[in-house]
Amino acid sequence: MDFTISPELEGLRRRIAAFVETEIIPRETDPASWDAHENIAEPALSELRTKARAAGLWCLQLKPETGGLGAGRVGMAVCYEAMNRSIFGPVVFNSAAPDDGNMMVLEAVATPDQKRRWLAPIVAGEVRSAFAMTEPHPGGGSDPTMIRTRAEKQPDGSWKLYGRKWFITGAEAAAHFIVIARTSDDARRGLTAFLFHRDQPGWKILRRIPIMGPEEHGGHCEIEFDGLHIPADDVLMEEGDGFKVTQIRLGPARLTHCMRWLGLAKRSVEIARAYAATREGFGIRLADRESIQLKLGRAAMAIEIGRLLVMKAAWELDRGGQARKEVSMAKVQAANTLHEAADMAIQINGARGYSKDTVLEWIYRYARQARLVDGADEVHQMVLNRFLDKEGDDFWRWQVPGA
Repeated sequence: MDFTISPELEGLRRRIAAFVETEIIPRETDPASWDAHENIAEPALSELRTKARAAGLWCLQLKPETGGLGAGRVGMAVCYEAMNRSIFGPVVFNSAAPDDGNMMVLEAVATPDQKRRWLAPIVAGEVRSAFAMTEPHPGGGSDPTMIRTRAEKQPDGSWKLYGRKWFITGAEAAAHFIVIARTSDDARRGLTAFLFHRDQPGWKILRRIPIMGPEEHGGHCEIEFDGLHIPADDVLMEEGDGFKVTQIRLGPARLTHCMRWLGLAKRSVEIARAYAATREGFGIRLADRESIQLKLGRAAMAIEIGRLLVMKAAWELDRGGQARKEVSMAKVQAANTLHEAADMAIQINGARGYSKDTVLEWIYRYARQARLVDGADEVHQMVLNRFLDKEGDDFWRWQVPGA
């Protein structure tokens, strides 16, 4: 790997960082910028999105022909980190979950007509989207083979869906959905991915599940399908390709979470350092205490380890690999780093950190879900152990040209 980045990418990173500094972070302290679910309110978001598009900082994760900037996975790692210096950052640039993951999978596998109907409106910022896979017990969570929502094929080739999903991020605000349902009992080809619009009958939101928060726009919902009719043209890829769709979507999407989390972890350290530099107690600045220096040094090291793992996974994806091992390592490291960095920063800030005078408590609550979403830590550690069993010492092999 070559860890240098191009002047063009550095220029894009600088422009994003400047936009975050001057346009987005000031909104965090303005009560009018917040909605009822502790995210950026729609009027403020609309204004900032207009400015971001005018500045040429829109959908950098997509190809230029799709309406993006073609940054690639390595470019995304650099820029997503810069975006999420602010808690409001990614959604302003149309690079927030779940839309970015949905856009990337649609760009990768949708037909031209599907891209026109289902992808283009998300790229344009006209609608939001959701990915409906997770189910209540005994349905599928981290293990998609357990999915019980079923799709029944009709004589005309269309489908009807029955079942229940939950913790579907963004569902209350979404217009375009990707849903994974069972179409056969085949171990590898028993799942199929479908596209549907919120106005289609045969489904409903049962509740917006109350969570610790903060929440993405549209919350985390429990939804029920009771005969949702889906035309044959709205199958994503082919019948039986649902597991493949999930793998194509979730790998890069997990990594984009990591990229954003590292930005929040750096912001936590930033707030902690600023406070420690000025706060005095018992005749000494906090920053001059060895215990504080150890905390900050440990956090800085953990963030850098996370960045290296993310960059390695991004590099592997850009060169055409699946990066399953690399993504799992990055996901565990970045999630835990974010949680620890926010906790450390709150401790250094004392009562101020526990208050809403800074965004630390927001980051801390958000960080706790990081160790669960897109596969719990234990699932990824299990995946890594499977690689270890399979590869042995080759788990740590070096990349050799031509090998």
